[in-house]
Amino acid sequence: MPSRERPLSVAIDIGGTFTDVTLRDASTGRAWRAKTPSTPSDPSRAFIEGMRLALAQSGLSTTEIGRVLHGTTIATNLILEGKGAETALITTAGFRHVLDIGRQDIPRQANLYAWRKPRRPVPASRVLEVIERIGPGGVVLTPLDEASVAEAVHACRRVGVQAVGICLLHSFANPAHERRVAELLREGLPGVAVTASIDVLPVVREYERTLATILNAWVMPAVSTYVGRLSERLDNEGVTAPLLLMQSNGGSAGVATIRRTPAVTALSGPAAGVVGAKEVAAAAGIADLITVDIGGTSADICLIKDGRIALTQSGKVGDWPLPLPMVDMVTVGAGGGSIARITDGALSVGPASAGADPGPACYAHGGQFATVTDAHVVLGHLPPALLDGRMVLDPALAEAAIQREVATPLGLDVHSAARGILAIADSNMVGAIRVVSVERGHNPRDFALVAFGGAGPLHATALAELLGVTTVVIPPAPGLLCAEGLLAADLKAEFHRTPPHTGAPNEAAANALLDTLRIEADAWLAAEQVPAADRSLDAVALMRYEGQGGELAVPWAGTAAVALAAFREAHQTLYGFTMEALVELVTLRIEATGRVPAVATPRLEAKPRPEARESRVVHFLSGSVAVPVLARETLGAGTCLDGPVIVTQLDATTLVPPGWRVAVHVTGSMLLHSG
Repeated sequence: MPSRERPLSVAIDIGGTFTDVTLRDASTGRAWRAKTPSTPSDPSRAFIEGMRLALAQSGLSTTEIGRVLHGTTIATNLILEGKGAETALITTAGFRHVLDIGRQDIPRQANLYAWRKPRRPVPASRVLEVIERIGPGGVVLTPLDEASVAEAVHACRRVGVQAVGICLLHSFANPAHERRVAELLREGLPGVAVTASIDVLPVVREYERTLATILNAWVMPAVSTYVGRLSERLDNEGVTAPLLLMQSNGGSAGVATIRRTPAVTALSGPAAGVVGAKEVAAAAGIADLITVDIGGTSADICLIKDGRIALTQSGKVGDWPLPLPMVDMVTVGAGGGSIARITDGALSVGPASAGADPGPACYAHGGQFATVTDAHVVLGHLPPALLDGRMVLDPALAEAAIQREVATPLGLDVHSAARGILAIADSNMVGAIRVVSVERGHNPRDFALVAFGGAGPLHATALAELLGVTTVVIPPAPGLLCAEGLLAADLKAEFHRTPPHTGAPNEAAANALLDTLRIEADAWLAAEQVPAADRSLDAVALMRYEGQGGELAVPWAGTAAVALAAFREAHQTLYGFTMEALVELVTLRIEATGRVPAVATPRLEAKPRPEARESRVVHFLSGSVAVPVLARETLGAGTCLDGPVIVTQLDATTLVPPGWRVAVHVTGSMLLHSG
């Protein structure tokens, strides 16, 4: 937690192209920001370099830093690229093929007859069985045979595994066998990372529980090594503040938690952006919002209702379901680097991306494909240079790529082709927005759109018009919002358990199980040094109608009747009906939160109406217009502008088309209104 003696917090979010840094003084709210190229071979180098840049701007020293917050994609990249550690799986005898059987689901866009299951993280040769059996209610049917565990230890030693995951049948109902197997493995395999399902996901569903456990083991060695190297570099810089890492649930946690369950950091980068967007909107008095984070490769979309970020346990990382609690968002392959192609006479955009190297054609790094960024350049939306002049764009190369790849094959002029590229990219994103809104019983017109990421402010009004949204929020630093979100993130953890017997809610048994989970949650908050006054514990029940394959999460206030009513209401909202059927209680969860004290928010001062520093010809559908270009730092609180206008800053460019009006909020956000 920030202290009066050391009020500085530094947040570093490492992306594929750039590392974003925000240094903030909690006592005044003043912030210093920096961007530096990422160093994929050793991300900790860019981490330290970015921190040095921000400190140099502030004139402050590392001894004044009270918190270090970090968003990393290490675990995500390891899973996506299939580069995890050599891992073994220990399971109950007779269940070694759980991972291979998996589920019958086939990806929606896959060929029904040609699709093949992705290669499992652990080959069958490294799936080892131990003799034991626990029944559904936690009753021991077959005692643990420790000789079989010794054989598994010997097999692991023989093949030289770096990590081991343990997932025994029904261990969530009785963890005794799994605890003992873990103990024996740690004794017999010193230096090997060992993780058990009861420490990762002690809930029903064997395939998902096994997969979460094995993915956690898969990334453990690399994440532990990275965190250790980063801690060492921070020590060398004289930083004694605790290191907190972002999780996919929208909260942060200390190093010990991340080393034990590194899989919780998968998809943590987009989660930080959602947290930042919620804080920005709340400061402007907005509680209902749809966040759109558009980067170079993808767009991440999330709906926030009543200021509450919803969690899901149906997330995916690449080909794998990862049923750990994570921010409920949808990702679509549409970003600044998305490639436009003609296939069978039709134009498509994404999901393939030009990435950072060679990048869009306008980067002049050898890129040959037409991309979304090239379309913006051709239409005049982007300035000739980005990052305060450090990245120069080449409009001629952008125009040539679009002419060659799109315009000529379709018989269009280059501006029509560029508008077509953007229209398709916008349509892809609108489809994802409808998934989190319309398909879940929400009307997007009732929400404000918060657009961020490097490309978000360029697409914001077009998306809003397609959805009928009339209010758009552009944060003060839209391209750095993930780093800003780290600073606002509370400490969070979830403690869940499937009751030994599923069925209709047993109120007394449920409350007893929740009391046990509260003890675990309080112990975690104490270990994270969260003061008692800043702790909160929320109980959640995952329920379903008998026979359904998925659950809905509803608050558990101590009585089954209230939870049942909440479940039926949620079911009606999501699906449009309820049933006269038995409602089952499947899983109970305690959501533990360590609240971070609110940071002072500096108020933007009023300034004289700014003068345009230049004008640029922008090719709108209605015609070509000379549009004034303003620097964001020249806009003061209360400034009002009528579109068309372009607002530039270090980390993003905002396009305000005709028919939209800009009002600068006292917090520094730009509020765009249509009509």
